[in-house]
Amino acid sequence: MGDSEHSSSGDTFVDSREVTSRESKVKFSDDEETLIIRMYNLVGERWALIAGRIPGRTAKEIEEYWNTRCSTSE
Repeated sequence: MGDSEHSSSGDTFVDSREVTSRESKVKFSDDEETLIIRMYNLVGERWALIAGRIPGRTAKEIEEYWNTRCSTSE
């Protein structure tokens, strides 16, 4: 009994954490979106350079946002 309770609790925790993490990466403010678009037009796919202009964002987050945005636009 103890084993099944433990593994179901662990699965729930990991799953909810992944969802929360993914949602926070995808949500960007209007100002951040505008800045990403402007920077992309200036420097292209230099994600680290763009991320350096947005406090608290990583190059990976910016690239993931951009790829998600572009794939829905096409």
